[in-house]
Amino acid sequence: MPPTTSLWLETSPHIPTDTFEWDGHYDTIVVGAGLTGLATALMLARSGMRVLVLEARTVGAVTTGNTTGKVSLLQGTTLSSIRRHASEAVLCAYVDGNTAGQGWLLDFLEEQAVPYETRDAVTYATTLDGLDKLDAELAAARVAGLDAVEERTTELPFAVEGALTLGGQAQVHPLKVLAALAAEFRRLGGRIVEGERVTDVSAAKPAVVTSTSGTSRADQVVIATGTPILDRGLYFAKVEPTRSYVTAFRVPGDIPEAMYISADSPTRSLRTATAADGSRLLLVGGNGHPAGRADSPAEKLADLTTWAERTFPGAERTHWWAAQDYRSANRIPFVGWLPRGRGRIYLATGYDKWGMTNAVASALSLTADLTGETLEWARVMHHRVTRPVDIASGVAMNAGVGKAAVTEWASAQTGPEVGDEPVAEGTGTVGRRGRTPVAVSTVDGTTCALTAVCSHLGGVVRWNDAELSWDCPLHGSRFAPDGTVLEGPATQPLAPAPAARAAETAG
Repeated sequence: MPPTTSLWLETSPHIPTDTFEWDGHYDTIVVGAGLTGLATALMLARSGMRVLVLEARTVGAVTTGNTTGKVSLLQGTTLSSIRRHASEAVLCAYVDGNTAGQGWLLDFLEEQAVPYETRDAVTYATTLDGLDKLDAELAAARVAGLDAVEERTTELPFAVEGALTLGGQAQVHPLKVLAALAAEFRRLGGRIVEGERVTDVSAAKPAVVTSTSGTSRADQVVIATGTPILDRGLYFAKVEPTRSYVTAFRVPGDIPEAMYISADSPTRSLRTATAADGSRLLLVGGNGHPAGRADSPAEKLADLTTWAERTFPGAERTHWWAAQDYRSANRIPFVGWLPRGRGRIYLATGYDKWGMTNAVASALSLTADLTGETLEWARVMHHRVTRPVDIASGVAMNAGVGKAAVTEWASAQTGPEVGDEPVAEGTGTVGRRGRTPVAVSTVDGTTCALTAVCSHLGGVVRWNDAELSWDCPLHGSRFAPDGTVLEGPATQPLAPAPAARAAETAG
C-alpha cells in the first residue's frame, strides 16, 4: 500500500505564503519552514528583524508534518542516554532548554487560542532489560529535576514490568502549530516563500542565498533543515539519519489516553489524535532504522501494523506515514554557528525524534545568539566535550556509512545490465548501464531511469519499497521516483540515466 499523507498534513489549515522577491535584502534568512525555522523566524521578527523564510517544498512538509506531535520532557530513555554520553551539567542544561522550549510553545498556543491536549507521558518496559533502562532513566530524571513517578501498572491492554510517568505534558496537531506561527510571523511583516530550494549560501557580507528563483541577501542565515544542506562542518557525518513509521487506527472501545513509548526495542509509541470527521484515532509509531539501510521498509511497516492489530483487536488502519530524524553521537543537538560561516551562518540539527521541544529550544538559543543575549543552559549545552563513548558511537555510525558505500557500489557494479524495459508497478531496481549504476522504477504507470548515484556524496541509492522512493544509505538523502529531492543533505536531483545503447557502447 503506497504511503498516505500524514494525518496532520491531511487536516492542516490553509497556510498563506508569499512570492519570491529577486535579490531582496533581509536581516535574517531562515532556510526551512518546519518548527525550528518558523519558531526562530517569529522570535527574530518579534525582536524587530526583517526575516525571510525559504522552504523547498511546503510548510511542514518534512519532519514536523510527519512527527507524532508529543511535547514532552520525558522522552523515552533519552535522559539516561545523555547522562552516559555527557556530564550531569549538560544533562540538566538539556532539560532546562527543553523546559524552556515546551513552556514557550504552550504559552504561544494559549496566546493564539490554538488547542492542545495535556497528557501524562509514560515510558514503559515489558522486559527485565527494559526495567533496568527505566531505573537508569528515573535516576537521570531526578538529577535533572523532573518529578517522574514509578508505576507498576498502566492503562495499556498488556502487562508491563514497570513504567515511568511524568504528568503535565502535551500533545499537539503540529500543522496547527505551524499555521499559528506562520500567521503571527507574517502579521509582523515576515515573508514565507514555498517551492524555493536553497542550493548554496555564501558567507560573504552580506551572505548570498541561492535558491530556485534566484538570489537573496541577508546579514545572517539560519539553516533550519532536518540536517544541514551545507557541507561546512561535515554535520552530515556527525548525525545519523533514522527513519521510523507512524500508523493511525480506528479502535473499537476505549483507547489509552496517555502518551506512551517503550523502553524496549523495537520502539512502540502511542498517542491519541482526532480524524477529519471528529472521531478518535490511536497513533502507533516505531520500528525505526538507519535511513536507506533497511532491506525492506515495507516489512517494518507491516510488523508495526500487525503489532497494533494484535494488541488492539478490531483496529482498522486509516493512515500511515514515515518521518526522518537525526541523532548526534552524544545525543545533544548541534545548535549555533556553522564552521567556516564567518559568524553569519547558523544551524540546528540532531533532535533524535524529540523535535517538538528541542526545535523551540533551538529557536530560543539561535535567537539569543543573533540578538546578542546569553542563555546559560544554551551555553552549557552547546559547549561540546567529546568523551570516549561519543568517539565509539561516532565510529560506529560512520562505519555503517562506509560499509553501505562499499556494499552498494559493489552490488551496482556487479549487477545486471538495465535496458529500457519497465519494471513491475510499484517496484524499483538498481543495475548498471556500462559502468554507470542505474536506478529504474515504475510508479503509477510511469517508468523512470536515473543514475543511482546520490547527488550529495556519491552513495548508491536503494529502493524504499514502502514509500516508493530512492533513499541513500550514506547520509539519508531521499528522492522521488523521478529523481526530485525529498529531504536530506542533497540539494540536486538524481540525474537521468544514460541511454541504454550509448551506455553499452561506452562500457
